[in-house]
Amino acid sequence: MIQVGVVGYGTIGKRVADAVVAQRDMEIVGVAKTSPNFEAEAAVSKGFDLYAAVEERRELFDEAGIPVAGDLDELVDTADVIVDATPSGIGAQNREVYEAHDTPAIYQGGEDAEVADTSFNARANYEDAIGADHVRVVSCNTTGLSRLLAPLREEYGVEKSRVTLVRRGGDPGQTGRGPIDDILPDPVSLPSHHGPDVKTIFPDVDIDTLGLKVPATLMHMHSVNVTLEDDADAEEIRELLAEESRLFLIPEYAGIDGAGKLKQFALDAGRSRGDIWENCIWGESIAVRGNDLYLFQAIHQESDVVPENVDAIRAITDAASKAESIATTNETLGMGLGRTFER
Repeated sequence: MIQVGVVGYGTIGKRVADAVVAQRDMEIVGVAKTSPNFEAEAAVSKGFDLYAAVEERRELFDEAGIPVAGDLDELVDTADVIVDATPSGIGAQNREVYEAHDTPAIYQGGEDAEVADTSFNARANYEDAIGADHVRVVSCNTTGLSRLLAPLREEYGVEKSRVTLVRRGGDPGQTGRGPIDDILPDPVSLPSHHGPDVKTIFPDVDIDTLGLKVPATLMHMHSVNVTLEDDADAEEIRELLAEESRLFLIPEYAGIDGAGKLKQFALDAGRSRGDIWENCIWGESIAVRGNDLYLFQAIHQESDVVPENVDAIRAITDAASKAESIATTNETLGMGLGRTFER
């Protein structure tokens, strides 16, 4: 069994911990938090050993009556691999702790690419992470774009990608984020950070990305234009993308016209927290004009990187091949929203 420690038990960390529990070849040895908040209480109630991420703040847990098993060094020393799900910039600071204990670590997309030996997307470059010491799972948007571009590159070749990202202002729990009543270019200059981030997965891809931030919390939305190198038609592309296990092609008759109904659908399907691990692509949006492909896809920023973290754990510990890991992760998490519509 792979012994996994999770440092940072917030939006991503708590989801990764639950996903690890669902695996047959992994177990959680502990999670680390900086504050004794409701998430710390939830971790303890689930039976996870809780560690103080900052030794100087351990007394806060004692004052709150929340039991602590130890400090960060003790968790890192116990684990075979660490998933660092801390806020941007903290993972890079924690790296020296992981190195001191010779414990491989997985970071999130909020960190600069330089923090890791390789950036990671299971569909695109799983093998690059096998046996690495430090791996960075790319951001939610980059994960979604990598999943989409990988089969298109393999089947048709990609000459150029242009993506406009309409980004949620914050996650549901991020009460300090905005805008409240505005639409902001984010950033004003070209490109947004997403294009360069995609190039950490596909160094040779030609991609431009622009971002807009809107007062919403549900999901991100991508307007995608890909110029293909070879001829294709829309139906062929629908069939190609429908074969991808982490892409969900929304059928027109489903009546899902936006992110709100997607979240309702996920909850009705029994997904914990209404999580959507898959890219959600509107099937009828797929259109081809000449060699230009157009489509809309929605990305659930709170959860689409969760299966990628699970696969990264197997890659970094050299515990399974790409195909084996993806298949196992998909099965244990219950991947495949599209099965609901199969006849």
